[in-house]
Amino acid sequence: MKKILLASVASTMFAGAAFADEIKIGVLLGFTGPAESLAEDMASGAEAALKEISDSGKFLDGTTIATIRGDSTCTDAAVATSVAERMITADGVSGIIGALCSGATGAILQNVAVPNGMVQFSPSATSPALTTVEDNGLFFRASPSDARQGEIMAEILMEEGVKSVAVTYTNNDYGKGLSDAFESSFTKMGGTVTINAAHEDGKADYSAEIGALASAGGDLLVVIGYLDQGGKGIIRAALDTGAFDRFHLPDAMIGATIEDEFGSELDGTMGQLPGADNPKGETLIQIGEANSYNGMAAYAAESYDTGAVMGLAMQAAGSTDPQVYKDFIMDVANAPGEKIYPGELEKALDILSSGGEIDYVGGSALELIEPGEAAGSYRVIKTEGGKQVTVGYR
Repeated sequence: MKKILLASVASTMFAGAAFADEIKIGVLLGFTGPAESLAEDMASGAEAALKEISDSGKFLDGTTIATIRGDSTCTDAAVATSVAERMITADGVSGIIGALCSGATGAILQNVAVPNGMVQFSPSATSPALTTVEDNGLFFRASPSDARQGEIMAEILMEEGVKSVAVTYTNNDYGKGLSDAFESSFTKMGGTVTINAAHEDGKADYSAEIGALASAGGDLLVVIGYLDQGGKGIIRAALDTGAFDRFHLPDAMIGATIEDEFGSELDGTMGQLPGADNPKGETLIQIGEANSYNGMAAYAAESYDTGAVMGLAMQAAGSTDPQVYKDFIMDVANAPGEKIYPGELEKALDILSSGGEIDYVGGSALELIEPGEAAGSYRVIKTEGGKQVTVGYR
């Protein structure tokens, strides 16, 4: 009933509203730092969805959307905060997509988005701490909490017959949150974590860390790190010293950087990242090719969905005011309504402008649960012939 009433209100608003010729959306991701190789495909995914909406000519009576990129880094909260402030005060954005990493995301949310009443929608921030942060209804994420990923990791390892593991994690909100969630789930299932130790990104030598991990032992090494810095360095040191030859890799370790660096050295390695068995997956590939990015790259689908939902929520609200359209994000992302897939955003705009309802499924089978995060489905990854390939879904 709430959704029907909101759609009716939005339809009424359209009748007499005057909209700006152009609005701006900030795309604030870690273009430099330990996960920088993920950022370009993610940004292009979000921009592709916003372009699809804008080019239709049906967004808020012909309003166009321009995107403004900014570098949040992954590790420098001061930089992330400064860039977000500039986007709001100087660029005049109506929403912020980002950040990529959980620490930067939290810094932007608490220091900039909430004080300024700005909607912030991250495609990829997964720290469990973000579930309970005070956000005034302004924060959303298209990825599930790592509380869920920890369970998925433990299940995969148990099914593989792994009974004991050493764990190393990048020393930040993401690494600590996921390592704790995993250890809790794995031990409840009867597994043993021999050591759960932090590592710092950006080091040239990880021999000391590998020494401690090897001393603790385990059937394999779980590397909760970033593919462009510490995580990659940990794996290289482990292989070169012979300390470990089996690994498990979570979401921030999945990507071309790992394939290029290790190739078949990691054959048999399992891992996971958010994703779903979507019947429109081929469309994501086509959209990516048309916009010069990899539509199936890590978090590219979630980024497309983030841009799509933000724009469609504005259409449903009949407003680009964050204080208004924030209340429509959960509605357009969930049932009831006509299911909307990648490439169908013009159709969604038509339905919304006539007062109808949509259920945005998108490229990641998106379903938002309270307080505004993805419910949680995952692609299971295995390295075969030097390539990280999808071997199942959970």
